[in-house]
Amino acid sequence: MGERERHMQSAAVFVILRKEAQVLLIQRKATGWMDGQFSVPAGALVADETVKSAALREVHEEIGVFIQPDDAVYAHVMHCKTGSAAWMGHFFVADCWQGEPRICEPDKHSLLLWCEATALPDNLIPYVRQALDMIEQAVAYSEYGWSN
Repeated sequence: MGERERHMQSAAVFVILRKEAQVLLIQRKATGWMDGQFSVPAGALVADETVKSAALREVHEEIGVFIQPDDAVYAHVMHCKTGSAAWMGHFFVADCWQGEPRICEPDKHSLLLWCEATALPDNLIPYVRQALDMIEQAVAYSEYGWSN
């Protein structure tokens, strides 16, 4: 029997700020990935950090708010395939935070938009739309981009 080789997979974190029936979206620009599309604050997990600490770091880096660890609720995981890359997306929801959301990386983002969760813009990244829909339905896991 041959030795099994483990597949190492990258992870991304996403933070959904909610204010009543609205979610905060951020428009991407000049990144080379989905520019002009809306997303939520997000980024990659880096070495020596947990998924939650990465989410808290990314939301602070991108929109300048602080979220207490207990206020970031793990809401969904998505196994994604975009192009030839497979990755795991970890989605957190926060209903309270400190600070006023603002664009902190103007070289990567052009606009913040509070949007009704039931009236999301057409130019929302499809896997983010799927995650928001799944979270609304209290579905813990989904897949995106895999052909069956």
